[in-house]
Amino acid sequence: MMQREEIRSLGGFVWSVADILRGDFKQSEYGKVILPFVVLRRLDCILEASKPQVLDAAKTLPDGVDEATRDMILFGAVGGNVKVYNLSRFTFATLKGQDPGQLHQNLVDYITKFSGNVRDIFLDKFLFTDQLKRLKDGGILWNVFQRMTEIDLHPDRVTNIEMGYLFEELIRRFSEISNETAGEHFTPREVIRLIVDLLIANDDTKLTKRGIIRQVYDPACGTGGMLALTEEALKEFNPSIRVELFGQEINGESFGICKSDMLVTGHDPEQIAFGNTLTQDAHKDKRFHYMLSNPPYGVDWKKYQEPIKEESDTLGFSGRFGAGTPRISDGQLLFLQHMISKMRDDEEGSRIGIVMNGSPLFTGGAGSGESEIRRWMLENDWVEAIVALPTDLFYNTGIQTYVWLLTNRKPASRQGKVQLIDASGERFWKPIRKSLGSKRREIPDEARADIVRIYEGFLNGGSGEGDVAKIFDITDFGYREIRVEHPLRLNFQASADRVARFRDDRTFIRLSEDEREEIEVVLLSLGDKRFTNRDAFEKALAKALKAEAVKIGGPVKKAILAALSERDEGADICIDKDGYPEPDTDLRDHELVPLKEDWRDYVAREVTPFVPGAWVDESYRDARDREIGRVGYEINFNRYFYRYVPPRSLEEIDAELKALEAEIAGLLREVVA
Repeated sequence: MMQREEIRSLGGFVWSVADILRGDFKQSEYGKVILPFVVLRRLDCILEASKPQVLDAAKTLPDGVDEATRDMILFGAVGGNVKVYNLSRFTFATLKGQDPGQLHQNLVDYITKFSGNVRDIFLDKFLFTDQLKRLKDGGILWNVFQRMTEIDLHPDRVTNIEMGYLFEELIRRFSEISNETAGEHFTPREVIRLIVDLLIANDDTKLTKRGIIRQVYDPACGTGGMLALTEEALKEFNPSIRVELFGQEINGESFGICKSDMLVTGHDPEQIAFGNTLTQDAHKDKRFHYMLSNPPYGVDWKKYQEPIKEESDTLGFSGRFGAGTPRISDGQLLFLQHMISKMRDDEEGSRIGIVMNGSPLFTGGAGSGESEIRRWMLENDWVEAIVALPTDLFYNTGIQTYVWLLTNRKPASRQGKVQLIDASGERFWKPIRKSLGSKRREIPDEARADIVRIYEGFLNGGSGEGDVAKIFDITDFGYREIRVEHPLRLNFQASADRVARFRDDRTFIRLSEDEREEIEVVLLSLGDKRFTNRDAFEKALAKALKAEAVKIGGPVKKAILAALSERDEGADICIDKDGYPEPDTDLRDHELVPLKEDWRDYVAREVTPFVPGAWVDESYRDARDREIGRVGYEINFNRYFYRYVPPRSLEEIDAELKALEAEIAGLLREVVA
């Protein structure tokens, strides 16, 4: 087994091809040449030994044989589980002995004579023949090819898992120099291993049986790292298990790498689909035992919102997005809903592990799309645990991330409960020797085992884990948002500044000049008297209008009342036409009442003693249960795992300031000298 440093060294050697490309290709284009060349070299190393048998088998094929039969015979000639062959007479070794001037033509022959499943990858996804032509036109094709022939990627030298590490290293380098997001292509392996271990932690008895099949799915599979490591873990647990891998990927290059890996490891390559999972579900009627994913964080779905919203509105819970849609700027919860729709409805059920940032935990208030999705998941009792990971784990971002674990077959002990594990502390990570992009830390094996132990044992704060793990009832995350109204209290006065305010009102401006003069006369007749009761003012206004024989419509009266009034805590409460206090919309407030508490008790304790005249708007109700107040759900890790850090002493701060002053003074003396 190659060590990680050896993988990096191999990746560095492969990436040295970039030195040849410099000047003829932009930095952002290096990966378009190097990645498919690595895939091609890997396939060449795998197929070289069986080349004579394949060519001999091809000669014996009867005329008019159908494609499926031909593939079956030639796959058999290759041997093993490999589902790819090549009918070109060339290999990398024989191409080296050919005329360099014929290399382009020979490589095109080599690529186009792969079996159709691989040929399409190179032609349609990698667009590799275009890159070969550019290499030829630049006069550097032979140099690149020679460098690639020096790399031994035979499975005896580099295993499939190690190839995954190699692709990870190459994509990271490619993303760094082109300012692209490496995290959209792959997930650090120690994070994948943690998710996999958590997924199978409590499945011991299920996985030890003979002759069992497990189907694994990743809706944003990238280069297939999550799928490959899940299979590896399941095989280690039970060598006789049959693992079927399914995935979908929108990035053409990542898809090509993933599908190529499926081909050489004996999996059905047709189970890896190309396209947008959210709009074109390639596995529409499939259900899976295990699902895991690292969907893109904070990536908007505006450009394909129409089919998603249409599915949500027309199909409801018969489709994938019945619980609602999150804000347009972040589609993480769409991927999670999609995965939930693929849970098996049988005795075994399904388990889901997904990495997301903090947004899906708490973004959106009661009634919002995010809150309703959380509500749907929690009230259906699918959320089993959420693990907060250390920061600085990923190559493209240092932000806090979380692993969500869901299942539709919770054991009795976990029903109605959610376990939160704070694995963000120093106990669970160590620094890496050299930063890789934003990645400065990793989760060591012993820390991963510790996290799994806490989860597997369903440990709580009182189980010797202190503030690392806590168990909550589902309702602990829920609340009712009630609307609290404050009475409207206004005074009224026809003072010069308030009358001037009325003159600027559009309703007044639209009146004729005569009408404006008549109304001004009426208002001035009221004098400077301040009214603290709206009814009293309206009566005085009506009397003044009658005295001057002036008639006004409702809009004008409304504009007068608005312009001549000001809020006054000492004024009387304004009463509406039905005899009820009128609310002051500017003072309207919302209180979040825990679901476990009656809102009446909450108001009596938290509102009424401080605002005696306030009341709850009982027309403000939840759209689903029709009860007073809108239901919301949020999971705030900081609230549950808050650790008080005392401020530094004044003496310590003072000493640091003096040290800095001395350092600055020394620097200034050097400058002057």
